[in-house]
Amino acid sequence: MLNGVFPASLAAAQTGIASWYSKEAPGIKRHTANGELFDDQKLTCASRYYAFGTRLRVKNLKNGKSVVCRVNDRGPHKRLWRRKIDLTKTAFRLIADPSIGLVRVSITKISD
Repeated sequence: MLNGVFPASLAAAQTGIASWYSKEAPGIKRHTANGELFDDQKLTCASRYYAFGTRLRVKNLKNGKSVVCRVNDRGPHKRLWRRKIDLTKTAFRLIADPSIGLVRVSITKISD
């Protein structure tokens, strides 16, 4: 791990569980880890595996829908270690119904 991020070579592509978060969720801060104002209407995400600014394609493995989002936050929280990525509610809605909460996805790095 380097600067709180796993090396990109380990994270070029992976599969795992995605969740979503929004400004209504308890404990969500006003700012993201990179200092931006948190805006759950944007196509952004939180990841422990990719550097800030990295664009990722997140694909729902069940229905094939995908979204491209930009990493601007850290997470999911380490107590949720099985989850690979937190999407904003808006980004999650493009690949699955938020009421299901979690979805199995593939995550592919597009660029830094």
